[in-house]
Amino acid sequence: MSTPLEGLRVIELAHVMAGPICGLFLGDLGAEVIKVERLPGGDTTRHFSPPEIEGESAAFMMLNRGKRGVALDLRTEEGRAVVRQMVSSADVVIENFRAGTMERMGLGYEDLAVLNERLIYCQVTGFGRTGPLSSQGGFDLIAQGYSGLMSVTGEGPGREPVKVGAPLTDITAGILASFGVVCAVLERERTGQGQRVDTSLYEAGITQTYWQSAIALATGVSPAPLGSAHPMAAPYQAFQTKNGWINVGASNEGTWTRFTEALHLKKLSSDDRFVTNTDRMANLTDLVEILGRHFREHTTEHWLTVLEDAGVPAGPVASVGEMLEHPQTEARRMVVDVEHTTAGFVRSLGIPVKLSGSGDGHGPSEPRVGAPLLGEHTRSVLSEFGYSKAEIDQMIDTAVAHES
Repeated sequence: MSTPLEGLRVIELAHVMAGPICGLFLGDLGAEVIKVERLPGGDTTRHFSPPEIEGESAAFMMLNRGKRGVALDLRTEEGRAVVRQMVSSADVVIENFRAGTMERMGLGYEDLAVLNERLIYCQVTGFGRTGPLSSQGGFDLIAQGYSGLMSVTGEGPGREPVKVGAPLTDITAGILASFGVVCAVLERERTGQGQRVDTSLYEAGITQTYWQSAIALATGVSPAPLGSAHPMAAPYQAFQTKNGWINVGASNEGTWTRFTEALHLKKLSSDDRFVTNTDRMANLTDLVEILGRHFREHTTEHWLTVLEDAGVPAGPVASVGEMLEHPQTEARRMVVDVEHTTAGFVRSLGIPVKLSGSGDGHGPSEPRVGAPLLGEHTRSVLSEFGYSKAEIDQMIDTAVAHES
């Protein structure tokens, strides 16, 4: 079966997370992704360890499966010349270095677009190309703080700020970047012209604040953290049980009625404090205290059975390990085995988008190839771009390029 982005050649000049996630998504959709790592050392994520699998960083292998790897010293003109040669016949370039880095090397959008008018240049930065913060570097923690996310994450007002556990702005920025690239590819089909795709960790964080921003824009008051609770609906949060925690989503009137009946707390439905969602939000502290005492009387498993039988949305607070082993995760092929050159078969996360036109409907393709060793495909890729064996040998001998 063909894949949606089959035939699209992507040069990934990116490192760590946001840019490589963009490349990962494009590769999962069928694009050929050539990852160019800077010498010495390669992608910083190669050194994010422990854990390691057969000496290879688990973090690096997670984000870079399915890519071919080239290693070049971009401090040298020879190394930069190789990138220009590659870009001249590529479709997409991805980079996520600090603003101005690629421009100083002569590898910015204006430099490369001259070589290839169809080039789509995807640039992920900390704060975007414009504005007073455009020159600042980007890190997930910093972006979570600037974007307001940390002000609404945590146990409640007056407690220390808490970031979202996952690097949310990095991951979201990578997804937004891949979406922008696909949009640019579609537009290029109509116009024949490439363009720059520009997104940032800051904007990625902002896009996660739709509910909180709606409140602030409507009222002029910034929401405070609510733990696991929802800023607009109740009960919609986690409750401690006899042996763990359970999430409950009984926020609309229909589920609220079924919820109170299932818990044998029907009297709450007629309590003036809790009749409507507005009432429940106004008296959330009282509601949580009553429900909290009730949930602690039985186990999570007991309450899941009760609420599922009543048609009330509920679920456990699973650990990452529990999630990875869950039958639903297996059914959706969200854990797959990919073959790494030295580490053997390594478990990785699967493709989260399923397309019915791709074979059995379980995904655009099944990832099968692991992340590259540093410079694993340097020789074969450079050969494809017209370099002779002697020229490649010379670059490797002078450390302009590296092969594993």
